[in-house]
Amino acid sequence: MVKVLFALVVISVLVFPISASEALLAGIIFTSLFQHPFQEKNKTWLNWALKTSVIGLGFGMSLSQVLEASYSSLSILIVSFLFVLVLGFFLARILGVSKNVGHLISSGTAICGGSAIASISPLIKASEKEMSISLGVVFLLNAVALFIFPTIGTYFNMTQSEFGLWAAIAIHDTSSVVGAAMSYGHEALEIATSVKLARVLWIIPLSFITIFLFKSKGNKIKIPWFIFIFLTVVVVNSFVEIPSFVAENVVFISKRLLVASLFLVGTGLSLKSIKSVGPKPLLFGVILWFGVSILSLVLILN
Repeated sequence: MVKVLFALVVISVLVFPISASEALLAGIIFTSLFQHPFQEKNKTWLNWALKTSVIGLGFGMSLSQVLEASYSSLSILIVSFLFVLVLGFFLARILGVSKNVGHLISSGTAICGGSAIASISPLIKASEKEMSISLGVVFLLNAVALFIFPTIGTYFNMTQSEFGLWAAIAIHDTSSVVGAAMSYGHEALEIATSVKLARVLWIIPLSFITIFLFKSKGNKIKIPWFIFIFLTVVVVNSFVEIPSFVAENVVFISKRLLVASLFLVGTGLSLKSIKSVGPKPLLFGVILWFGVSILSLVLILN
């Protein structure tokens, strides 16, 4: 019965004009009322749904647009990346957060949330509990960001491009970045997607930094290959005339799939997972997030 209900909710999220924040909230409510019937598959489904939707969004973007957005944000990306890692290093010692958990949350905040944590964990030989705590902090803050960022953007009268850039830098996971930007406007969505994927590539230098700091050897660095598929789609879309009805429908389906992925994110945010985080790692994550959010907002508005 719960499996049928889960399938009906997913179909509803895909078919009906439900917003990203509503889908996330629906996921949280569902997992609070019922036990997730496919918990062991949720992470895999979310991974593929998110990557597929991001690649599909490439059919509505041009190469010049992606390059311009990535280039214009480079200085802020560098500043925010270094700011989070340095602040995280000292803050972990001040708050008494373990070195592994501190580095994982810092990595997730500096780059791309859960993806960064999953990529960096093997390099520092993080335990399952350390990963769980770090992911719990990131996913909780992602949920908060999805609800409050569009409101803050409206309050400061941010343009579409300003908000897209801010969301891409200050929100952890790609799902929440794109979800928040999508609720703000189409241009914000395009810029947020381009900048966020450029930010995800920073996993590579972060991996080398991690290997140096933790003296790790013999571990493979994970490269987010789906970004290169996204860029290939953008290049094809820029130089090959794809029928407009095809491109428009692919982008529309991708947006709905993205909303469905946020429902899956919500189903992973149970009260049990939130309680398991603990006060110190949560405070650590909140301070880092507030810091990079305020810093990037000031840099963008000025």
